[in-house]
Amino acid sequence: MVALWSHQAEAAELAWSGRHTVIATGTASGKSLAYLVPTLSAIAASVERPGARGDTVLYVSPTKALAHDQFAAMTGLGVPGVRATTFDGDSSREERDWARNHGNYLLTNPDMLHRTMLSSHARWALFWGALRYVVIDECHHYRGVFGAHVAQIIRRLRRVAAHYGAEPTFVLASATAATPEITASRLVGQPVTAVMNDGSPRGRTALALWEPPLTSMRGEHGAPVRRSAAAESADLIADLVVDGVRTLAFVRSRRGAETVALQAKNALAAVDADLALRVAPYRGGYLPEDRRALEQRLKSGELLAVAATNALELGIDIHGLDAVVMAGFPGTRASMWQQIGRSGREGQGGLGLLVARDDPLDTYLVTHPEALLGAPVEASVFDPANPYVVAPHLCAAAQELPLVESDLELFDGDVEAVVASLEAGGYLRRRSRGWYWTRRDRAADLADIRSSGGSPVRIIEGTTGRLIGTVDASSAHSTVHAGAVYIHQGDTFLVAVFDEAEGVAVADLARPDHSTHAREVTDIRVLSTHLATSWGRATLSFGAVDVSSQVVSFLKKRSLTGEVLGEEPLDLPARQLATNAVWWTLDDDQLRSSGVDPRDIPGAAHAAEHASIGLLPLFATCDRWDIGGVSTAIHEDTGLLSVFVYDGHPGGAGFAERGFEVAAQWLGATRDGIASCACDEGCPSCVQSPKCGNGNNPLDKRGAILLLDELLDGAP
Repeated sequence: MVALWSHQAEAAELAWSGRHTVIATGTASGKSLAYLVPTLSAIAASVERPGARGDTVLYVSPTKALAHDQFAAMTGLGVPGVRATTFDGDSSREERDWARNHGNYLLTNPDMLHRTMLSSHARWALFWGALRYVVIDECHHYRGVFGAHVAQIIRRLRRVAAHYGAEPTFVLASATAATPEITASRLVGQPVTAVMNDGSPRGRTALALWEPPLTSMRGEHGAPVRRSAAAESADLIADLVVDGVRTLAFVRSRRGAETVALQAKNALAAVDADLALRVAPYRGGYLPEDRRALEQRLKSGELLAVAATNALELGIDIHGLDAVVMAGFPGTRASMWQQIGRSGREGQGGLGLLVARDDPLDTYLVTHPEALLGAPVEASVFDPANPYVVAPHLCAAAQELPLVESDLELFDGDVEAVVASLEAGGYLRRRSRGWYWTRRDRAADLADIRSSGGSPVRIIEGTTGRLIGTVDASSAHSTVHAGAVYIHQGDTFLVAVFDEAEGVAVADLARPDHSTHAREVTDIRVLSTHLATSWGRATLSFGAVDVSSQVVSFLKKRSLTGEVLGEEPLDLPARQLATNAVWWTLDDDQLRSSGVDPRDIPGAAHAAEHASIGLLPLFATCDRWDIGGVSTAIHEDTGLLSVFVYDGHPGGAGFAERGFEVAAQWLGATRDGIASCACDEGCPSCVQSPKCGNGNNPLDKRGAILLLDELLDGAP
């Protein structure tokens, strides 16, 4: 008999009583058991009923790999009556038929729900009609536009289940984050109760924050450059191996993992040739037998250190490590603690080493450790009301079952207006029983749930013709332009040709010694203001904007040192983006009282804009490349000094709205991040941006601090 920890028991009881529940506790806190207890108990009890199929359970995870891991774990429990199976793109026809006809615990992903299970729901009628629980694992991964798509899929799921007489209970599992109950409620469209008090026993984990030293090299406009996180991580790995510390390092790319391992091996070879043999890279692309051999060597202690990609964060089944080195902040606190959770043997404490990259967020974190150790401030952000996302899912819902008036309440935003536009566009037709899908093709194909809109650009390997992957049309100019270094699933490619008309980029495997950063110039117009609040004489606003942007060049930086190698021009057309933004304004009196020289105001606003883009990911689960900004001494729509930060996705992704909600914390952190940077006049760690189309000119670090002081003086 298994004794449950307090948070497991609380979550299991809530779910068993039919309450929608999200369990948001730390890594390795046994969240799986919290949902396995009620779900497996329901199946075991229901199969005893004579003549009944019994209750069914649907488990949804963001990746196939995680679903297979869960399948292996739960089948090992041997609960009688449970007929579990995975259902994904790798399932054979026989496996799919068995899952549909016999499975009562189905493990799948949002893609299969969207394209198969919901669109052909009549074939799954017995499964839907008996649906008791829906488990949504790692739900903090559903953010941005992807999160908005998944929210619509879940609303369609509820609608189909109700059609067959079922009203399932949702149980969600999340890493620790701010307001998990709000995020979970947005995702499923119903109130959700959060369980957050972690009752699991834990060893003490030490977290070390490491800022690489400044080098003698100079970057743009003579700015100081820090040693790269990869090079610094390699030295740390070597030092740990010398002391016999079993170590795992997380690096961004496959090539990076190989390079970090090689550098560590070279450093060790100068000390002890045998120690150099005890370090290796671990990445995707290896043969299965090679991966298993590496895992066995690490488990046995033969290997002392491995450098792995972040993409394998959930996939490496290794334990007994002493330390984890992270070459740069992995993007969210949840990911950071998930990686650190790999360290520590049998409940003992471990060591996590975060090596800062040369950017505003990493620099802020190493100088403000309370942001990592205190209560979570970052939230999984998405906008379920984005009309660009809602529209294709309304079409899919109408093809599944005719849409009626009461169905519109399931979806968010101005649904009636979206339906009217779909009707006018010939996608839906209204009849006496509701709205019907009018076309012969599959409505589900209108929504690419892992894309932010528009037809995705295909990336083709030039030497083989194979499809490497796709990128969103909205981000293609900045990620797959000619000359771009593109990383896909850890492999490095160099783009040779970008044909926008054909929607194709041709790239080849390469080993460039540099990274590329697209630079763009941007203009912004305010379309409408949704929310506004006064901060003394200043105003903070959130609303709809139209952004015109043009990628004009790209910067090359040496991978290991960050040294600027050069800038190359690009000839790409301007693009329009209808999205959401948060912005703040200061009037003339405030500018005078701020103490900023009038000649320096454009540079001060520009520096504040760059830094605020760099710090928003601390509060919203986005990357700095998901958002953009514009600053101007006098904006034509406001008539005042204005600084904008906008979502880089059509219709918005929720990031700017989150910025408005936590503006005092966010902009306060921005001010502190600039002030705490050790440079004199601004550098990549505080106010310089790798994607600035104006070449990071003008920038005024001191002026940015003064403007933000003036703004924050009136903040609530």
